[in-house]
Amino acid sequence: MLEELRITGLGVIDDTTLPLTGGMNVITGETGAGKTMVVTGLGLLFGGRADAGRVRAQPGRAVVEGRLRLSGRFAETVHARISDAGGEPDEDGSLLLSRTVTVEGRSRAHLGGRGMPVSMLGEVGEQVVAVHGQSDQLRLLRPAEQRAALDRFAGPEHEKLLDATREAYTQWRRVVDDLADRRRNARERHQESDLLRLGLDEITRVDPQPGEDDELKAEVQRLEHAEGLRAAAQLAHQCVAGGLEATDDTPDVSTLLGTARRTLEAQAGTDPLLGELAARLEEAATLVADVSVELSTYLAGLDADPARLQAIYERRAALRALTRKYADDVDGVIAWAQRAGARLSELDTSDELLDELDREASRLAGEVAELAGRLSVSRQEAAARFADQVTAELAGLAMPHARVEVAVLPRPAGRSEPTLPVNGVEVGVGPDGGDEVELRLLAHPGAPSLPLQRGASGGELSRVMLAIEVVFAGSGGPPTLVFDEVDAGVGGQAAVEIGRRLARLARSHQVLVVTHLPQVAAFADRHLVVAKDTGGAVTTSGVRVVEDTERARELARMLAGLPDSDLGIAHAEELLAVAARERRS
Repeated sequence: MLEELRITGLGVIDDTTLPLTGGMNVITGETGAGKTMVVTGLGLLFGGRADAGRVRAQPGRAVVEGRLRLSGRFAETVHARISDAGGEPDEDGSLLLSRTVTVEGRSRAHLGGRGMPVSMLGEVGEQVVAVHGQSDQLRLLRPAEQRAALDRFAGPEHEKLLDATREAYTQWRRVVDDLADRRRNARERHQESDLLRLGLDEITRVDPQPGEDDELKAEVQRLEHAEGLRAAAQLAHQCVAGGLEATDDTPDVSTLLGTARRTLEAQAGTDPLLGELAARLEEAATLVADVSVELSTYLAGLDADPARLQAIYERRAALRALTRKYADDVDGVIAWAQRAGARLSELDTSDELLDELDREASRLAGEVAELAGRLSVSRQEAAARFADQVTAELAGLAMPHARVEVAVLPRPAGRSEPTLPVNGVEVGVGPDGGDEVELRLLAHPGAPSLPLQRGASGGELSRVMLAIEVVFAGSGGPPTLVFDEVDAGVGGQAAVEIGRRLARLARSHQVLVVTHLPQVAAFADRHLVVAKDTGGAVTTSGVRVVEDTERARELARMLAGLPDSDLGIAHAEELLAVAARERRS
């Protein structure tokens, strides 16, 4: 859960800290006090888009910090991802997050003690927090969002089937597009193929080898300076292995080193240091002997063959002709040939290849159609369960006669999507299959079944949204749920039922609710009030926890706008008592 949230320099909030609990947290306050900034701060903390216009001019930056404490699979998944990125939780297992936005629009993120991309905050947010506001209600009216909601509810096996459908669809469209491009641009492909083949033929005739140009350059250096190299090697060999003249009696280096070593060894008993020096002379003698052998081998292999030198000149000229056309060096020429060979296979427009691609496209089309059919059946099964569970929740939200239906319909053919026969019907098919999903509401018996956008009022849509979230929560989902005035347009008994449902949801999740309804606020485990201070030169807002009589006064203000009214306080205390009984039941 989110244990603490600190917001600095954001909108009307100068610097405030929200201590949060694991149950139901309610945030209330006068209109314009800054409740929305709390939700905005949460959005920033979990990777939302930054709006520099909301940053206070002083101190010139907004900072949102939070402390997460996770358990179970959420902790394992999030901690592992953060560890991979170089961060780590605190010693007590909690996780610190922060987001900074400047007035210039620059943004920075920190997670687990390390600077991170803002997208990493978004990854964590997707795992641990779900934010629902009035904009989410509008998204729920879109057919694609309704299909996504049903897919989310359907469960892990359905998700696997959906992933398989998307993968097969992607492969199918790739083959179809490749086939169409080869047929459409056959002439251009032939021209490019001819040019590539000319280059490959030229390179094949020369047959360059990796690093060959450097090897030939070194060999030319040796052959062109063979006499000088031979004279230097001979002189060095004579100095090491014998006298400078054949008749010279001057001892060689090895002999001199041997004499020096033996002389020192004879005195080693008197001074051990001479024994150590003698050992080092022995090592030197061994090294000199090795050098003498290598010099002898070098002289034997040194060749000044003019024919070989001419052949190298001709070979280097052939290689230079390739490097002038295709790359800076021989290795680059070889790489060009490899790329050209791969490109030739891409440019192939032979009848054999086109027939092969045609067969592959037909095979994949059949696979997509089969998967789309299974996906449709799975959606229809999930739709019945989804509709029953949401309808049951609506009964507890003061809509006892309402019913939600989920229609899974074949997508009409003839649109921009390709068409395939799915379960015997020609339908338009996309990555998500061939279905359109529509949530419908029967507001009362005898009423027509209408799409949500036509059949639900603002208050009814709020309750449908809440019912859907309760159903989602029962099948998993993030541990922290945020509701930003989703109870707009609701009052009376329906408001009490919404508070009761949110409290029930808070038994298994951390719930944060921004509300204007005292009936909802009464069910809170922790009540936070956003209050505006206009006493100074600059208007600021802060957040405080209210309890006992202070909480009753806040509810009285929400009820009648009169926090000191005895009647209002009595009504507020009655609401609190009802909510307390409900939480205990």
